[in-house]
Amino acid sequence: MKKILFAAMGAVMLAVGSGVRAEDKAGAEVRKSLQELQEDFRKLEFGMFIHYNMATYKSVQWVSGYHSPADFNPGVDSIDTDAWADAAVSAGMKYGVLTAKHVAGFCLWDSKHTTYDVMHPDCPYQKDLVAQFIKSFKSRGLKVGLYYCWRHPGFGDSKKYKVLPPECDPATHTLEQQIEFQKAQIAELVTKYPDVFYIWNDGLDPEIMAADKALAFFRGMRSGVLASANWWSWARKGTPYVDIAVKEMRSFPQTNTAPGETCWSLEQKWFWYEGFRSKPAKQMIGLMTTAHSRNSNFLLNVGPDRNGNIIESSIKTLAEIEKLWKP
Repeated sequence: MKKILFAAMGAVMLAVGSGVRAEDKAGAEVRKSLQELQEDFRKLEFGMFIHYNMATYKSVQWVSGYHSPADFNPGVDSIDTDAWADAAVSAGMKYGVLTAKHVAGFCLWDSKHTTYDVMHPDCPYQKDLVAQFIKSFKSRGLKVGLYYCWRHPGFGDSKKYKVLPPECDPATHTLEQQIEFQKAQIAELVTKYPDVFYIWNDGLDPEIMAADKALAFFRGMRSGVLASANWWSWARKGTPYVDIAVKEMRSFPQTNTAPGETCWSLEQKWFWYEGFRSKPAKQMIGLMTTAHSRNSNFLLNVGPDRNGNIIESSIKTLAEIEKLWKP
């Protein structure tokens, strides 16, 4: 069966965890220290954030309730993720991060922990979009990361905002059960997609897991995987928690020494909506220059439309950014 019984989640986590660690054996890539991995990350400098999920089809940024998998309908046989990668290359980007699971709880990969994903019988797409994204970006020499949204206690009404798939509906499952489910899905992503070097965690902070437990979890996965943590509290965003500190729509202070990443949106919001348009290239260069001067990468978001296409004005702006940045 595709869907596992939730009662067996603990056993599954142990099995998944041991399987991941088994990959680190003689002949594998030499382990790098955390400092070396962080330095490698900072050398990447510039990446593409891709917000594309159920919210794209609901004209909202936060999806409320469970929507039919049939609603995730790009209307094409295959989304052109090669075009996403080409757009990233045109801007001089070195990596990409895709919203594998956002607030809707809908998963863009074929997850063994839920049927609420792109391979659901009612979903017209029927393709593993995470695998597509990775293949396209890797083929262009780009590194790949995945965004995962945690169901945070501060998120609000559990009957309204689900965040997790129906198999772990927050209206009927405890926070501890939710945490174990989320850990199992992240371990699945890291195991299923060995090219993933980075997990972008939204809403991960002490209300979910203490820092030592979070670090133990991520360190228990295969070597070479970095994790960021976007705090729930706006006042704490940018505060170091795991490997990479994250600032969202804000710049780090000039005194920042933590390896960081500043996230901004090229268009007006994270997810596409009617009337979307690109911001000016010069504005993005200014934000990126500030980010780099404050020990931070610049992760610039694009929101593909309902056909899975990056809008034309953003395609043009991305190419302009590269010309202004490295004339």
